[in-house]
Amino acid sequence: MKAPRSFRSKILAPAAAAKFCRRASAGGRRVVFTNGCFDILHPGHVTYLEAARGKGDFLVVALDSDAAVRELKGPERPINNLKSRMQVLAALESVDAVTWFTGGNPIPIISRIRPDILVKGGDWKISEILGSKEVLSWGGRVYSLNFVAGKSTTNIVNKIRKR
Repeated sequence: MKAPRSFRSKILAPAAAAKFCRRASAGGRRVVFTNGCFDILHPGHVTYLEAARGKGDFLVVALDSDAAVRELKGPERPINNLKSRMQVLAALESVDAVTWFTGGNPIPIISRIRPDILVKGGDWKISEILGSKEVLSWGGRVYSLNFVAGKSTTNIVNKIRKR
């Protein structure tokens, strides 16, 4: 099964993303899942997403809703709204599908998608990654991937503020 290629076709509602991932798994492809804000795309994100994609055959990225990002990062965030963040991520070659979740808790969408592999950035210990227990329970794997030092959306925002 070939993944959709245009950025618009890679943006999937949660139910459609789950269906697409189930078909990919049934076809023998290893589905990799990650989630986050991905507010202002930077080299750390791109490196991380390429490493995540390298863990399997199909990468799905679930984005926090705008309300969840505000709760996590503060009232001035996100800089880019959910639709914009999805479009930018969907344009990346390493990303096969983009979806979203609400409430700040990715476990429901992880349980729905049932990825073979769950990844998060290096600031997360595997035991702290939301969804790790679920993925491990069905025989999947969980990875905490390395950061690119000094590359973060917070650093970019702070740099802009100083100017």
